[in-house]
Amino acid sequence: MNKKFYMESLGCSKNQVDAEVIINLLKEKGYELSLDPNNSNLIFINTCGFIQSAKEEAIENLFELREKAPNAKIIFGGCLAQRYSDILELPEADGIFGNRDLKQICEFVDKLEKEDEQIILSPEYPDNPEDDYYSRSTLLNYPGSAYLKLSEGCNHRCAFCAIPVIRGPLRSRSKIQILKEANDLVKEGIKEINIIAQDLAAFGMDTTGESQLLPLLEEICDIEGDFKIRLLYIHPDAFPLELIEFVKTHEKVLPYFDIPFQHASIPILRKMGRVGTSDSYYNLIKLIRESLPNAVIRTTLMLGFPGETEEDVKQLLEFTKKCKFDWMGSFIYSREEDTRAFDMISEEDHEKVIKRAKKDQKKLERIQEKITSNNLQKFVDNVYDALIEEKIEGEDLAIGRIYSQAPEVDGATVIMGRNLKPGSVVKVGIRKVNGVDLDAVILGEFNG
Repeated sequence: MNKKFYMESLGCSKNQVDAEVIINLLKEKGYELSLDPNNSNLIFINTCGFIQSAKEEAIENLFELREKAPNAKIIFGGCLAQRYSDILELPEADGIFGNRDLKQICEFVDKLEKEDEQIILSPEYPDNPEDDYYSRSTLLNYPGSAYLKLSEGCNHRCAFCAIPVIRGPLRSRSKIQILKEANDLVKEGIKEINIIAQDLAAFGMDTTGESQLLPLLEEICDIEGDFKIRLLYIHPDAFPLELIEFVKTHEKVLPYFDIPFQHASIPILRKMGRVGTSDSYYNLIKLIRESLPNAVIRTTLMLGFPGETEEDVKQLLEFTKKCKFDWMGSFIYSREEDTRAFDMISEEDHEKVIKRAKKDQKKLERIQEKITSNNLQKFVDNVYDALIEEKIEGEDLAIGRIYSQAPEVDGATVIMGRNLKPGSVVKVGIRKVNGVDLDAVILGEFNG
């Protein structure tokens, strides 16, 4: 009987990279990747443990997959497993495996195959960052696009954030290994490398005391090949202003900036552990747009942080209107153990805040939807490169993205044309805005 395994990956893009690494390790061990949990000997659930809703989703997935595949060995892995490995009571899982030294998965599976009792392992990171090379033969993105992780953990210690608890302090990967991985991705035909970390600007701070982001980007740009680089997640209080000029002078780096401001009210920002202000954040956005008129800015904003008042929310809404973000994601504060904000509010009061925050979130999203739709108008009647993600069966249509659209989190471009192949890049003309999406045709048809 062939050994088959099924991967259920939840959470963020950093988690996705971990899932891809584990897939490769299990394939090297002789397992075959299956898309059907019912036809699998082994199931790996790569969980997220960042906020309460993610924890609930992970547990629900475990119950559902146990019911679907009663005879399979199930590993409950990832962030939630790492964070609560010593207290999880989940008899539905045969194994609980953390998210640090992923290479230990092979030995873990060996033990799992022999044992009838639940096995728990919460491994630490390898002592040598040189061991952090991530070989990935299977990518979970749409064709042509991939994530490249620069570091683990974070040193910012924002009051609401459990990442340092889950992933530990900042741990930059070896530059040699990152460049090796980037070269491999380009050789495999990847057209878009999405560079990720909890804070890209912090790369190298733990090893040299200074950010090594720009020197690294310089070397990635020097790799021969036709590809683009997208930068995701830069902490606003540590944003390197030199990056603006770097993007301006390096065509391979897309003018796309993902800066999670989180809030605009000074009292709330200070409680969060942020040192910026609504004015300093607005001035950063203004500087980027003045230097790069085609720049696209995405942010995330939080509602319901302990102590947030109606006046704080009003300031956040006004900040959003003033900044006119191209893209915005919002979420409601989740009360997480082992974070500084946990004791700022009781569970009972937090439940009351959530109800109010959900109403405020709807107001914020209505404001942002209009802004995004208006901002998208600048793309109409212009020509751009588009990465084709998915062909619509039976139609001369495909779903793709232009430079202003990051994978999964932003809108898409619906492209009309023949012979559109996923993973390829084509010239398209933008015809109109459709909500938060763009409608386009391939260049020949756009020119009539």
